[in-house]
Amino acid sequence: MASRLLQGTWALTVQALRACGPAWAAAPSMATGGGIPSDEEQATGLEREIMIAARDDLDPYNILAPKAASGTKEEPNLVPSITDKRIVGCVCEEDNSAVIWFWLHKGEIQRCPNCGTHYKLVPHQFSH
Repeated sequence: MASRLLQGTWALTVQALRACGPAWAAAPSMATGGGIPSDEEQATGLEREIMIAARDDLDPYNILAPKAASGTKEEPNLVPSITDKRIVGCVCEEDNSAVIWFWLHKGEIQRCPNCGTHYKLVPHQFSH
């Protein structure tokens, strides 16, 4: 009984689709208007802002790794912060798995207590 009911429903659906003709088959899709939109065309909100900033070589939300300096007293690694202090982690050697954590305070250049790399806190303003 149920199978006959489903067969009848299927037949009605097929008839309705055939009655619509080619107009139903030519329903608009993303591909008919010029192809699939790119990520930049489809992105909205914060994602779009980040993509536009990346295209212009900007990093408004500090997503990218900071540019490393030599770490000497004359050219310390610059660490942005919105406060007067920030905690910093230093991986002293490439193959080392331990991180040395220390507080970095505004105004003074500080050294990593383990390897001697120099860091300096610089003020950072939000882009919005």
